[in-house]
Amino acid sequence: MQPRKKLINSSDSCVDEALCGLVRGSGGLSLLKGHRVVIRSDLNSLKGKVALLSGGGSGHEPAHGGYVGAGMLSAAVAGGVFASPPPASILAAILSLHNAGASGVLLIVKNYTGDRLNFGLAAEQARNRGVAADMVIVAEDCAFERPSKAGRRGLCGTIFIHKIAGALAEEGCSLDQMVLKVTEVLKEIGTLGVSLSPCSVPGCLPSFDLPPGDMELGLGIHGEPGIKRSKIASADEVVRTMIDHMTNRDSQSHLPLKSGDSVVVCVNNLGALSSLEMAVVTQAAINSLESRGMVVARVMCGSFMTSLEMAGVSISLMKANQETLRLFDAQTSAPFWPNLSTTCVSGRGYVIESEATRPQLQDDKTSEGPLSPVMHNVLVRVCSTLLEKQEELNSLDRAAGDGDCGNTHSQAAKAIREWLQDHTVPACPGNLLSVLAGLVQEKMGGSSGALYSLFLTAAAGHLTARRSSAAAWADAMLAGTQAMKRYGGADTGDRTMLDALCPAVEELKKLATPPPGGYMAVLQTAAQKAAEGAESTRGLTAKAGRASYIAVERVNLPDPGAVAVAAIFKAVLESLEGQK
Repeated sequence: MQPRKKLINSSDSCVDEALCGLVRGSGGLSLLKGHRVVIRSDLNSLKGKVALLSGGGSGHEPAHGGYVGAGMLSAAVAGGVFASPPPASILAAILSLHNAGASGVLLIVKNYTGDRLNFGLAAEQARNRGVAADMVIVAEDCAFERPSKAGRRGLCGTIFIHKIAGALAEEGCSLDQMVLKVTEVLKEIGTLGVSLSPCSVPGCLPSFDLPPGDMELGLGIHGEPGIKRSKIASADEVVRTMIDHMTNRDSQSHLPLKSGDSVVVCVNNLGALSSLEMAVVTQAAINSLESRGMVVARVMCGSFMTSLEMAGVSISLMKANQETLRLFDAQTSAPFWPNLSTTCVSGRGYVIESEATRPQLQDDKTSEGPLSPVMHNVLVRVCSTLLEKQEELNSLDRAAGDGDCGNTHSQAAKAIREWLQDHTVPACPGNLLSVLAGLVQEKMGGSSGALYSLFLTAAAGHLTARRSSAAAWADAMLAGTQAMKRYGGADTGDRTMLDALCPAVEELKKLATPPPGGYMAVLQTAAQKAAEGAESTRGLTAKAGRASYIAVERVNLPDPGAVAVAAIFKAVLESLEGQK
């Protein structure tokens, strides 16, 4: 097994380069020469106020340097990756803050042995030099039901303390008062993490082995495994398990919450979850807490205290009264503190009615006509065909797209089939196409849904109850195709669905006058032209759609959209032949 690839220059220099990158990209931050210390550039503003110092191992970015700024930390000391910073650098930071005129220095330290020892040693050395220094230990981990002598670990809940203490400092709170107030807040914070993968220190192998399909509950932020391993479940189940564990009164590490309590929630990305997953977890956390009768006052969602590239999430809860919320909402210039809303999450109406006119789905059960059964059977056959081809279309799409072409066509087919169960196909073909346009627009989604809806909408205007001849159908198909070209920007030869549609529609023009071989002969040829057009895309260079961004040599299968169009024409033909 090889160490995981990382986008760095070297394992030895990555911490210093990361700190430099943070500071150079943030106008309010500076580096303390000779030390891995991020410090406020406006040190003069600290005169007469308590300065806040925190820190710890690197690899938890944006913690801790990202929280340096007015209203939060005055400085942050970084160690190596997952390593406690040295006492000399901690002392240098304390003295710099003291010399800037700070009335005292509060050290905010996570409960890890190395951090406690090194920050504690620096605090003692600072006191010997006449500095008013004190220290609070953050130990809010809810994982262990019976914690060892080492106590509970300090996790992402630490940033709650950064924020509350930072607001108190800005208001001129004394060091002694701040320690008392922060100590009370600490009792109301709890954190629990879960991971789907380990992480790896630069240049090293993964921190632990986690088989595919498993997840780890109650892990720390340094790559150490958790307290329980189980199979990956849904986001709702995982979050419910986490909050159950955090609030379990049988555990010595539980957070005492009850119905009616107001809480601040931090959903923290441990490094590698997508924003989509994070939003799903956030929704689950809000729902789970509200189902317990709790009031969710504020929500944070993002990367706040990571564990390198670990694919996991931690949930931190802080019981909050009006004073806590006032301090939490106070402004800060720290570059990585989010721009949070100060509106209570629970009890807020978050869905509003759209002013836009929704597609009108026809529901006139008295409008059935001679063509209704024919069109009904055609639609049933088309839907069945698209559902059967779902995986084939997905497979073709994976070669040059996001692999969901079959899924989107299947969604449209299901929506149409459900509509057919409860509605009568109207006598007017134009009305039917308008209905289908609305269904496809609403249920299919994506560019395919928009293109099909455009086609059907443009075609619908050429068909009425009185004008539904073969010639009218030919005009409608042509109008639909032209609309797709006009708004989609593609044309024949661009390796899209048009490569199957255009030759078929060109053949359908012959319906304008009674053809020698009859209308069915024209439709048979049109279906054949569609199939040939779809096959021809195998050798075309994509000039539109997602495939246009893929290297030519990787695109050597037929375009899935064109294959779907050919399948629709074939289904229409087979249905009409079966009804003769």
